[in-house]
Amino acid sequence: MRKMTLEWIRFWITAVCFFGAAAAFLAEVAGVWRFGYVMNRMHAAGIGDTLGIFLISLGLAVSAFSFADILKLVLMVFFLWLSSPTCTHFLGQVEYFTNRKAMKEIPVRKISDTSETEQNSERKEEKKEDES
Repeated sequence: MRKMTLEWIRFWITAVCFFGAAAAFLAEVAGVWRFGYVMNRMHAAGIGDTLGIFLISLGLAVSAFSFADILKLVLMVFFLWLSSPTCTHFLGQVEYFTNRKAMKEIPVRKISDTSETEQNSERKEEKKEDES
C-alpha cells in the first residue's frame, strides 16, 4: 500500500513538472510571436527554453529509477545551460552588426585604457570640484 502511494506522489510531481514545462514553452512561443524586436524575441526564447528543459528534466529525474539516468539528465541540463547563452550571444552579435537600426538603438560601452573604478573616481573628483 505504501509503495503505491509513493508511486502516485511521483506521478503527480512528474505531471506538474510536465505541465509547467508546457506552460513555459507556450509562453515562449507567445513571446517570440508577439514581440517585434529581435533582441526581445531572443530573450523570450532563451528564458522559455531554459525553464521548459529544466522542468522536463526535473520531471524525468523524479520518475527515473536509476542514479545513472538522473546523472545523464543533470549533465544534459548543464550542457544546455552552458550552450544556450553562447548561442544567444552569437545571434545578438549578428543582429547588432547586420541591422543598422540596432546599432543606433543599442548602447554599447567601449572599453578604454582606464578601468571603470578609475573613471568613477575621476567623476567623483569632478563633482567635488563643481560643488566647491
